[in-house]
Amino acid sequence: MTRDNDPETVAELDRLDAAVKAAPAGDTTAQIALWRQVTALEHWFFIARGSADSPRPYAVAAEQGPMICLYSSAARADEAARTLGLVDPQSGAASLFSVPMPAAIDYVASFGKAGVFGVTLDHPRLGHYIPLANLGLLKGWIEGAGQ
Repeated sequence: MTRDNDPETVAELDRLDAAVKAAPAGDTTAQIALWRQVTALEHWFFIARGSADSPRPYAVAAEQGPMICLYSSAARADEAARTLGLVDPQSGAASLFSVPMPAAIDYVASFGKAGVFGVTLDHPRLGHYIPLANLGLLKGWIEGAGQ
């Protein structure tokens, strides 16, 4: 398994989560800051479903459509897998995988062909989401930061 993301970068997501929840209706400044912080993660983590040689990311059913569950750290993905009952009944282990950034954006976006609507962050802990159609914004922020 890839090493986990920087704990300070992950902790900043919690601070931004509180800012999003405290923001007045219609004010998206904190949401934008939160998703910019998500682009600062070195890896996006996922709970693996399916076979070990061809895992798929765990997704939840939402009113808008299926949403892939993205985790900001291996620790949070493991915690979620345990909370959601997604551990191997024999070993008690959670099957996780990661995709490095920025390739993780294209990886998640590729599930749009399968009818996935969006991606949700640290479900069920935080649960903020972004439609797959908006992932281009995240990619643009990364490309802009590299210039």
